[in-house]
Amino acid sequence: MKVVLSSACKQVQPLLGFQGGITDDQFYRPKDKVLFVMGATGTGKSRLAIDLATHFPAEIINSDKMQVYKGLDIVTNKVTPRECRGVPHHLLGVVDPEYDFAANDFRQHTWRAIESILGRDRLPIIAGGSNSFIDALVNDDPEFRSRHDCCFLWVDVSLPVLHSFVSERVDRMVEAGLVAEVRDFYVPGANNMRGLRRAIGVSELDEYLRAESTADEQTKARLLEEAIGNIKENTCTLACRQLQKIHRLHEKWNWNMHQIDASEVFLRRGKEEAEEIWERQVLGPSAMIVERFLFDEEEEGAEAATANIIVPAVPLAAAVAAVTH
Repeated sequence: MKVVLSSACKQVQPLLGFQGGITDDQFYRPKDKVLFVMGATGTGKSRLAIDLATHFPAEIINSDKMQVYKGLDIVTNKVTPRECRGVPHHLLGVVDPEYDFAANDFRQHTWRAIESILGRDRLPIIAGGSNSFIDALVNDDPEFRSRHDCCFLWVDVSLPVLHSFVSERVDRMVEAGLVAEVRDFYVPGANNMRGLRRAIGVSELDEYLRAESTADEQTKARLLEEAIGNIKENTCTLACRQLQKIHRLHEKWNWNMHQIDASEVFLRRGKEEAEEIWERQVLGPSAMIVERFLFDEEEEGAEAATANIIVPAVPLAAAVAAVTH
């Protein structure tokens, strides 16, 4: 089934004033379906979520804790209007950059967004790499579990392959204007542990930006090279932490969870066959899983969920060591 969404790509404003609570009739209504697309940074979560939203009537709720903020679109690698292909997005670029948007904020706004999407007979797709947000919604909210059937797509890429891709992606971000974007946002002495300033790229460029107006060209070149190297290293470390978190969360989840290995796509990036591999190994299997989730009630259940996990051949600790040494 393919439904083309005719509306322009828009970043839907968060819905405020949410009040929780269960009414009597909610105990008897069937559970609503919610799809999660998760994975480490750089694995293609946003692309898969958008691809699926052009095959099924769906809207996307961003669950990346830095992409919820206004600003630093290059640094946070937000999807562009062209990339979202008319699919409505919620909680993307809408929060004041000075506000500390926490897991409880995400949970409350996501509740309202889900109800709004379901009210339009569309599938909510929650996509992003901030697993603490997803954990707060799924595991820390009994009401959410009582009212929703969930399917989890885990887009996975082997860490050595992902590390190489992340390095290339940072170089492309620098070419696209990452340094100038941070320079415009930069405030000397500001607390880089609050709000959007926590984004990877801000603290790393601090020393370079402070010295930019006074240092000689050789010093500036060295500081910039070091900053870019730190951005790459810290992004890779983030990917490792996100993957470790997914493994920990899986121990708590008994719902449909499916690992989709996209490593081959990244190994062939830049080549003509990469698109065909994406369709065959990532989008195709994902679409089949979602179709079963939406229309085949027998697919649901804890036993099926456990059977759908693909255990990586390389132990996580060994994979992390291969990237960080």
